[in-house]
Amino acid sequence: MDLRLLNRRREKLAKQLKEKEIAIIFAASEPAYPNYFLQNNNFLYLAGLEIPNAVLILSKEKEKHICMLFIERGIPEQEVWEGKKLTVKDAKQISGIEKILYLDEFDRIISLALLNKTKCFVNGILTSLNTSLNKQQNFIKQVRDRFPKLQFDDISEIILPLRTIKEKWEIKQLQRAIDITGDGIKCIIEKAKPGMMEYELEALLLYKARKNGIKHLAFKPIIASGINAATLHYEKNNSKIRKNDLVLLDVGVSHNNYSADISRTFPVSGKFSQRQKAIYKEVLDINKSIIKMIKPGVGLIDLNKKTVELITDSLLRLKLIKNKEDYKKYYMHNVSHHLGMDAHDIGKRDSILKAGNIITVEPGIYISEEKIGIRIEDDILVTKDGYKNLSENIHKEIEELEK
Repeated sequence: MDLRLLNRRREKLAKQLKEKEIAIIFAASEPAYPNYFLQNNNFLYLAGLEIPNAVLILSKEKEKHICMLFIERGIPEQEVWEGKKLTVKDAKQISGIEKILYLDEFDRIISLALLNKTKCFVNGILTSLNTSLNKQQNFIKQVRDRFPKLQFDDISEIILPLRTIKEKWEIKQLQRAIDITGDGIKCIIEKAKPGMMEYELEALLLYKARKNGIKHLAFKPIIASGINAATLHYEKNNSKIRKNDLVLLDVGVSHNNYSADISRTFPVSGKFSQRQKAIYKEVLDINKSIIKMIKPGVGLIDLNKKTVELITDSLLRLKLIKNKEDYKKYYMHNVSHHLGMDAHDIGKRDSILKAGNIITVEPGIYISEEKIGIRIEDDILVTKDGYKNLSENIHKEIEELEK
C-alpha cells in the first residue's frame, strides 16, 4: 500500500481529534486453529499491517499529530516455534510510522499519555451484552479504575467520514473482490444441476476463492434453493436442489479486507418457467431503475422509497396483493447499504450520496407459497456525475443466465 495514502489517512483522523483527545486502535488477536488471521479493518485502514496484537495510538498536541505503534517483541526461543515477528525496521517500512515500540512498553507509556486526556476513542467497543468482553472493553474497564473522568467512545464516530469515501486504491481492491466473486458465481451457474446439494455449490465458490488466493469470504454465503430463498438470511446451505428450483446466491469474497456483496438468482434446470420469468423480470427492472437514480446528492432514503413504490406496482401486476400497503409480505428489507471493508460498511442508513461512496442495490421479491425467492444485487460506485456498476460483468439478464 502507498505510504502516502496511509499517512494521509492518519493525518485526516488526527484532524478529527480535539485537544486532549486520543485514539487507540487495537489490531486483531491471533485466531484459534483452524481459522486464518483476519486483521481488524480500522487498524488495517490506518496502519496497513497484517500482524496480530499490535496497538496504534493517535493524538494531537498544538495542531501536531502524534502517532505511536506498539508491536510484539521477537523472542528467539519462541520464534523457533512460531516464526519470526515483524521487526521495527520492517514495520516502519510497511506502515510509514516512525515511532515504533514494543507491546511490553505499552502499559507504561499509555498511562502517561492518558494523564491529561478527557476523551478516548477505541475501536471495537460496540458489542452485544450477551457476548464476553473483548480486549478493548477489558482495557477500558482497567483504565476507568485509574482515570474515572476519562470518557470513551467508539472510533467509528471519527473514522466514518474517511472510510465512506473510497480512494482509487480501495476501489481497485473492491473491484478485484467483485471480479473473483463473479468468477465463483459463473462457476456455480455453469455446474449446478438438479439433485445437487446447496453446500456443493458453496464448495465451488470456496474453490474459486482459494484458487485466486482469497482466504476469507466477506460473510457467510447464502445458497438458497426453492422455498429456502424466501428466508432472507438463510445460511444452512444443506438442502437438495429440485429440478424446477430457482437458486438464490448472496455471496462475496474479501480481498485485502475489501468485501464484495453480490446476489444472483438462476434456474437450476437452465430455463425459467413463465411464472419465474415474470417475477424475475420485475425484480431485474427495479434493480436497473434504482441504479439509474444513483448520483451525488441522492439519499439512501430516496432509493428505498422508490424501490417500495416500484415493488408495490410489481406485486399488483403479479396479482400477489390487492392493497398497496400489503407489499411488506413479499419485500421486507432496504434496497441499499454502504460497502467497503465490511460487507455492511460503516455509513448511515439515511446517508446523502457523495462521489466515492460504494453502495449495494438489491431489490427482491420473496413468495413462500410459490417457493420462490428472487434477489438481484449489484455493487455501485458513486461518481462525480453519476455511477459506475462495478459488478456489471456478472450475468443477470434472463437470456445470459439461460445460455
